[in-house]
This record gives sequence, C-alpha cells and structure tokens, in this order.
Amino acid sequence: MTGKTLESKLAILSDAAKYDASCASSGSTKRDSRDGKGLGSNEGTGICHAYAPDGRCISLLKILMTNFCIYDCAYCINRVSSNVPRARFSVDEVVRLTIDFYRRNYIEGLFLSSGVIRSPDATMSDMVQIVRRLREEENFRGYIHLKTIPDAAPELIEEAGRLADRLSINVELPTEASMETFASEKNPGQIRRAMADVRLRKEAAGDKTHTGRKAARFAPAGQSTQMIIGADGSNDAAILGESTRLYSSYQLKRVYYSAFSPIPDSSSRLPLVSPPLVREHRLYQADWLLRFYGFDLEEIVSGARDGNLDLELDPKLAWALKHREMFPVDINRADRELLLRVPGFGVKTVNRILSTRRYRTVRYEDVVRMGGSMKKAGPFVTAQGWSPGGLTDTAQLRSRFLPPPQQLSLL
Repeated sequence: MTGKTLESKLAILSDAAKYDASCASSGSTKRDSRDGKGLGSNEGTGICHAYAPDGRCISLLKILMTNFCIYDCAYCINRVSSNVPRARFSVDEVVRLTIDFYRRNYIEGLFLSSGVIRSPDATMSDMVQIVRRLREEENFRGYIHLKTIPDAAPELIEEAGRLADRLSINVELPTEASMETFASEKNPGQIRRAMADVRLRKEAAGDKTHTGRKAARFAPAGQSTQMIIGADGSNDAAILGESTRLYSSYQLKRVYYSAFSPIPDSSSRLPLVSPPLVREHRLYQADWLLRFYGFDLEEIVSGARDGNLDLELDPKLAWALKHREMFPVDINRADRELLLRVPGFGVKTVNRILSTRRYRTVRYEDVVRMGGSMKKAGPFVTAQGWSPGGLTDTAQLRSRFLPPPQQLSLL
C-alpha cells in the first residue's frame, strides 16, 4: 500500500465495491442545503446509478474503505487468501473524496463498505468517524448508506444509525450450513441478532419520548441485506423462502441478490461455475411479485424444476402459462388482485385501468397508453376492441415469448 496515490487507491477500492449491492435513497428524511446551511441534498427517488422519473441518473460515491480483510470467506474476492491488489483509505481521504466529488457535481451521496481490518470494532469505528465528520464537520446532508459489521459493538452500530440514512448487514448466504462451509469465521446467529437490534432501534426512533418529543432519528431509510447466490447449492425456492423470512423478521426495505462470480485461483474452495446473471434478475422479479403483487412463495416456485425459476421467462409470465384456466380476464370487470397477475401489467398500469374504468370503458389502445405491454398481456385479457380468441389455449403460446434463437459464432 505504501506509495499508492489517492487516484490508484480509488481505482482499486471503487472496483472492489462493485460486489456490494447498493440501494436507492427513497424512504429517508428529506434534507437539502437550499437554505444556505450545509452541503448537499438527498432528495430524489434514488441514487447509486438509479433513475429518477424524469430520467436523471442519480449517483453516489461507492467505495470500500479498504479491501484488506482478516476473514477468509471462500466466495469473497477480498478474502485474506486472495491474491488481489490491496489498498486502504484513511478517514481524511474518504471525507475529502466525498466532498470533492460532490462539489464537482459527480455524486449526491456516499455508499461505504469495508473489509474487516484489525478487528470489527476498529473497522466500524473508522467508518463511523467518516460519517460523523461528514455530518458534523462538513455539514453534509446528502444520502449515506453504510454497510455495517455485525460483530461490532452495539454502540458503534447505534451511532452509525444516527448518522447514516440506511444501514445494511449482510446475511451473506441463504443457509447456516453454507455459512459454516464457506465462511466459518462468521456467525449467522450474531448477524441476525445485529439485524434484530437495528430493527428495534429503528422502531424505537418512531416512538415519542416521555416528554412528547420524537426520539432521535435512526436509519430513516431502514435497513437492507445482501445474499450471494450461486456460491452454494441452494435453489431458488430456498433463497426466496429465506428472503421472505428476512423481510418479515427484520422489516427490511430490500434483500439484494448478488450473482456469485468465481475467482479463478487455486485457493478457492468453490466450483468454477458461475450462474448466469439472468438468475439474479429472475430472483429480483420473483421478490417483487412476493412483495407487491400478492403472490405467495408456493405459487411462484410450484412446478419449478429442482426448485429453480424458469430462466427463459419472467416469473409472472411463467405462472400465467401454468394457470391458463384463469384467463383471459376482462380488464373492465376483473378485480385489482387478478389484474396484477396479468403478464405485462405493472402496479401503475393496473391503478390507471381501475381509475379510468370508473368513468368509461377501457379500450385496447387505452391500455397501451397506460404503459401496459399488450405484447405480453394480449393472450391473457379481453378489452373493448380486443379479444385473444383461441390464443390463450394454443399449445405454442410459450414459444411466442421465448427469445429468438441466435447464431453461435464459429470462431
């Protein structure tokens, strides 16, 4: 690390941070500096390369404080036995980078994670010091997402929650057995105790004190977690089942799925077979159906081969093809719950259909204008000006939705 410039450290530690899933800033308390006090803003629907409704890309500085680590987790590129370039930022350097990048209008916030150096407490203390200085000395009001270390002292995590907008504690892998095999130095029980503690502190922050005042803010954008998929043998049913329990137990804002990318070196204990990124995408889609579309886990994974989602079709379309007896539905008569199960219809489209049909009949072209994908929905709905005829029951319906075949290169 000796002799590394700030730019070279940034190149190493920003690249290393790409394995940490990040989140949007929605859900936090609004802060800005238009009153002439402070620096930065966290307003907007998302940051970290998310897109606002007007098309703006809102970004943040996403780095590791260091990619040195005392642990040897088999799935992690920064494990102690991995032969990768190492670097470490000082507290001053992270603060300066964040402020300099903001002043140049490159970012609107900070996503900070780190490998564990010396000890969990020592690492967490440095990370908290960074956020404290940004808030209290630089008066930075932008969005901050802090990846916390579950083994750190509770008082450090408590202070982190008072300063950051969102905290996240990674569960790492879907099962405790996998953790024992691939990350034996980490304690799944301690990870979940730390997540439970964050939930309790978050709930307490919403209560009023005995004087009638609201308690001090604590992680106003909530907490999230990250789960690595493909590093062990867990199927999609097990992964989604664990996610459902995590959402319920810890009131998470989001579970992030991260497709495992094998590290081609001799020290890895994992098979050098990487799942396609499409599996990660299908898990996100299924997660969305469970949270916002009224599906339950059994509906999504029933009939799945070996408990895994169909990689060729999105989960809602795969479900609809298996339950053709429920279709086609009349979009002018069907209830909200059924409309949400129509492939190609999102929540906004369904809400627009329900709002419009109170005053008039909804036509085919209306659905298109509302954002519905009639290419997907067509075989499953009827509307004024549209009927699928026998398309719903045709044996070749699935093939209509499959991606076109591609000619493989011979070179």
